Amino acid sequence: MVGADGARSAVRELCAIGARQRDSGQQAIVATIESAGAHRRTAWQRFLQSGPLALLPLATLAGEHACSIVWSADEPVARALMQLDDAAFAARLTRASESCLGEVRAVSRRHAFPLRALHASAYVAPGVALIGDAAHVIHPLAGQGINLGLSDVRVLAAEIGRARARGRAIGDAGVLARYQRRRRGENAMMLRAMEGFRILYGDDRPGARLARNIGMSAVHALGPLKREFMRRAMGID
Repeated sequence: MVGADGARSAVRELCAIGARQRDSGQQAIVATIESAGAHRRTAWQRFLQSGPLALLPLATLAGEHACSIVWSADEPVARALMQLDDAAFAARLTRASESCLGEVRAVSRRHAFPLRALHASAYVAPGVALIGDAAHVIHPLAGQGINLGLSDVRVLAAEIGRARARGRAIGDAGVLARYQRRRRGENAMMLRAMEGFRILYGDDRPGARLARNIGMSAVHALGPLKREFMRRAMGID
């Protein structure tokens, strides 16, 4: 059995697999918006002191003017944003995004949910493997949740294929252990990195701003290092 049933995984609970959880003190506001400017099939992100704002392009009848937003904000800020009417929220969103897509003209119904990091103490049990959010939940600031989940799928499929080629049962403990070894450490590293980024970009002290600006400029200038970060983020071996 593959447990792919999300952060509140019943498969994980039925297998008595524990999970460490950490509350980020933030909420994510999600909605669909329509903007005056075209998104040009490009994702945009702004790092605000209260949390990151992502605008993700959508293909809809609105052409290139529809985006999905994920606005992560400290809980008091998120509550205040949720209390605004649509017009006021659209105006606030236009300012927060620095009008990168022009004026926000329409906003769908908004939803907010708490952001918590989660990492299962094990990814496998007898005859069971956990993947995606059932095994790990990461802050959405860099959009890595889906990439980590797809990498879980790729590695688990490869190990199942290897087992079949060698005539072994796909639920064999050794087969599942290989999957866990290949994924759990790498996912843990990404969870720690994203938590570090969240803290760094939430720090508005002059020294912190200078350090992150210098760091990002250095990575941008060093082509090989930049490409390696991109490969890692995309889950490419």
